[in-house]
Amino acid sequence: MNLRAVWAIYRVEMARAFRTVLQSIISPVISTSLYFVVFGSAIGSRITEIDGISYGAFIVPGLIMLSLLTQSISNASFAIYFPKFVGSIYELLSAPVSYLEIVIAYVGGAATKSIILGLIILATASLFVPLHIEHPFWMLAFLILTAVTFSLFGFIIGIWAKSFEQLQLVPLLIVTPLTFLGGSFYSIHMLPGIWKTITLFNPAVYLISGFRWSFYGKADVSVGISLGMTLVFLAVCIAIVAWIFRTGYRLRN
Repeated sequence: MNLRAVWAIYRVEMARAFRTVLQSIISPVISTSLYFVVFGSAIGSRITEIDGISYGAFIVPGLIMLSLLTQSISNASFAIYFPKFVGSIYELLSAPVSYLEIVIAYVGGAATKSIILGLIILATASLFVPLHIEHPFWMLAFLILTAVTFSLFGFIIGIWAKSFEQLQLVPLLIVTPLTFLGGSFYSIHMLPGIWKTITLFNPAVYLISGFRWSFYGKADVSVGISLGMTLVFLAVCIAIVAWIFRTGYRLRN
């Protein structure tokens, strides 16, 4: 593996994040802080606890996951779409760099930025509510695994998209609603029977539930199922990326 090539692409992607720190870091942190103010204060005054956890602390994993999913997709999709847009993708494809190295560099850069953002939001949340992480190893494991998986998903979207509008289509119209409806701000056990069953078809439920378990030791679904669903989605994304480079889908034209 050409580690110098991987490091060069990775370094460029990280440098771009620091050049746009207002958009990459500060804006998501401010948005998440507003969620704490609105949901933590307004709704938290009416719902004091869920499963023995204060409402303000209960929503922390969901808010981190919301930012992690959207930012992982946005970072990776823009990173690979922009070379397509300006035409430099052909130079990259003709360079002595393997497809694996390209994916590792771009996805690694996007995932790193998302993980840093998630940790910053976690630190910000501790200023609003007292936090206790019962399983810190699994918290980091879910954080890294989710960031890598959805950065791969964003990489696929960036190759698929034909315009900047399409880059925002999936995060805004699919991922964000699924995350809101996946138990970010409530436990799915609070839903009526039929809606609870329907909610189990939402993949975001398993991500949020597993991540919340790492904080408080309580989950809406089995932790093993949550981890398994994440690994399945990761495997699907890897298979799709491999197919894209094997066929040249929207890369060679």
